[in-house]
Amino acid sequence: MIRVTDPDATIRFFELIGLKETRRFSSEQGRFTLIYLAVPGEEAEVELTYNWPAEDGSFEEYAGGRNFGHLAFQVDDIYATCQTLADAGVTINRPPRDGHMAFVRTPDGISVELLQDGRLDPAEPWASLPNIGSW
Repeated sequence: MIRVTDPDATIRFFELIGLKETRRFSSEQGRFTLIYLAVPGEEAEVELTYNWPAEDGSFEEYAGGRNFGHLAFQVDDIYATCQTLADAGVTINRPPRDGHMAFVRTPDGISVELLQDGRLDPAEPWASLPNIGSW
């Protein structure tokens, strides 16, 4: 489970790496919405928890974006996935220089690790790109 402040932006982010919304539940009394995402045909899900803002518009403390560790997703082609994310304006914090691993962040700053299914040979421009920020 990860907590989010902008469900639509976060869903769009996860759609870029192949996840789709599978179901949603909202509680008026609890003032929250749970959104479940999964890779089509797979059982494992990511739960997004959106705690509705207080009447003053503020959210609970979500500082740092690493309040739970990080998620990791195996992808078929890490270079193509990173290019799709970069084309959508997502910063690649740790590029896949080794053809195996990259780190990006969701719109809420949550660290997401991408892992190549198998290993690809290092390739440009990825092999020469520096780290940006933290992950």
